[in-house]
Amino acid sequence: MKVLISTDIEGVAGVYHHEQARAGNPEYERARLLMAHEASAAIAGAFDAGATEVLVNDSHGGFRNMPPDVLDPRARVVQGKPRYLSMVAGVEEEGVEAVCMVGYHSRAQGRGILAHTINSFAFAGIRLGDQELGEAGLYGALAGEYGVPVVMASGDDVFIAENRALFPHATFVETKKATGFNSGVSLSPERSRSAIRAGVTEALAARGHASPLVFKGPQAVTLRTQSPMMADLFCQWPAFERLDGVTLCFTTDTVEAAVRMLNCCSAMSSMLR
Repeated sequence: MKVLISTDIEGVAGVYHHEQARAGNPEYERARLLMAHEASAAIAGAFDAGATEVLVNDSHGGFRNMPPDVLDPRARVVQGKPRYLSMVAGVEEEGVEAVCMVGYHSRAQGRGILAHTINSFAFAGIRLGDQELGEAGLYGALAGEYGVPVVMASGDDVFIAENRALFPHATFVETKKATGFNSGVSLSPERSRSAIRAGVTEALAARGHASPLVFKGPQAVTLRTQSPMMADLFCQWPAFERLDGVTLCFTTDTVEAAVRMLNCCSAMSSMLR
């Protein structure tokens, strides 16, 4: 059994503030270790469940947060950007049977801790068809195009509430309760890691009941930007149609193409910082 673990930072126990999630801050240096230890707990849980191979994907910011020498050495590590499949890079490898999402967070405009979708500077909301999705939904659907289900996810209570219907057979691990964008009540790091390890083991044991998240047919994508200026920039791309000052749309054949276009927009937005 080959397992992919996709690890973000905002849903990690003890993380509440942007300074913990942005390189260059002393608090980030501690938070990246908390992230790596939760990833290692998930790796251990996968091997407890009988995994023969584990890939762990560094899925936050510049995708090079977790010091490789801190991670459980049994896993292979996916780091660095750009990469086509972004937060689920590795799912395309032959034999991957399950995805676990560790340290994930609420979608843009959600009420969870550090809620955003892909790029908090650029994006205020993303829909596939009539479904508002955060990163878990977008990348869960991308994994679904490769036939791989999301079987486990961890993060705050708002993240879990937003995504339970998308992944009805997944095991969710609540690392903290959100009381605001920058506040919450967290498990201790030790308890969070124990819960994640157990949750991954439980999820993989029951993986036969999980189905990939599949969005069929051409994908109509609606993107709300954080400002008209951002929409001006993105609509330089002829594939986009402007709906109003901050809303635009485009259509692709696959979720993968949609995600790749969104990540290109995210990269483009840096010219307006």
